[in-house]
Amino acid sequence: MSKWKTTRTEYFHKSPFGNIRKDSCELPNGIVINDYYVNEYSDWVNAVVVTKEHKIVLVEQYRHAGGDFFIEVPAGKKEDNETEAEGLVREVREETGYISLREPIFLGEFMVNPATQNNKVKTILILEAFKAYEQDLDDTEEIKITLFDFNEFGNHILTNKIKTQLFTASAYFMAKNFILENSLGKS
Repeated sequence: MSKWKTTRTEYFHKSPFGNIRKDSCELPNGIVINDYYVNEYSDWVNAVVVTKEHKIVLVEQYRHAGGDFFIEVPAGKKEDNETEAEGLVREVREETGYISLREPIFLGEFMVNPATQNNKVKTILILEAFKAYEQDLDDTEEIKITLFDFNEFGNHILTNKIKTQLFTASAYFMAKNFILENSLGKS
C-alpha cells in the first residue's frame, strides 16, 4: 500500500474553531479525487478524574450539534506554552474545581476520525482527586458537575442510561483497564 499524493489544497473556511479544506488527491492506482474534504481541528485532551472515594468526576453540558445535554469527561485544549497535561489539569480545575496531588497518567493518543479530520485526542487519568476550588467557567459555558461510582459508570454507558459521547466511553474503559491492571499487580 502507498499513501495518496495531494496535488492541490484549497481552503473554504478558516476560523478559531477549525478549518475546512478541499484536497485534490492522486491515489496509488492513478485515480484522482478532486474534492476530498478535510476538517482541520485542534488536538484536545480529555481526563478521567477519579476521586479518593472512587467516584468519577463528569461534566454535564448542552452540546448544540447533538441537540441535547451530554455527560462527559472534562476536556479541553492547551493554551500558549502549556503541555497537554498542564492544559488539561487547568481545564479540570476550571470546569470542576477538582485537583490532585498526584501526577496525571497518560493513557493513550488516538486520531479522532482520520478519514475526514486531522486532529488527535489524548487521554489522561487523574487519581485521588478532591474538590479544592469553585468552578471558573467562561461566559459561554454552563457546566453541571456529576459524580458516579467509578465501577458502575461503565454499566451506565453500556445500557445507554446516560447520554454521552464516544470519547467519554473510550476514555472511561481505558482508565478502567489501567486501574484493573495496576491493582492486580499490587495484590
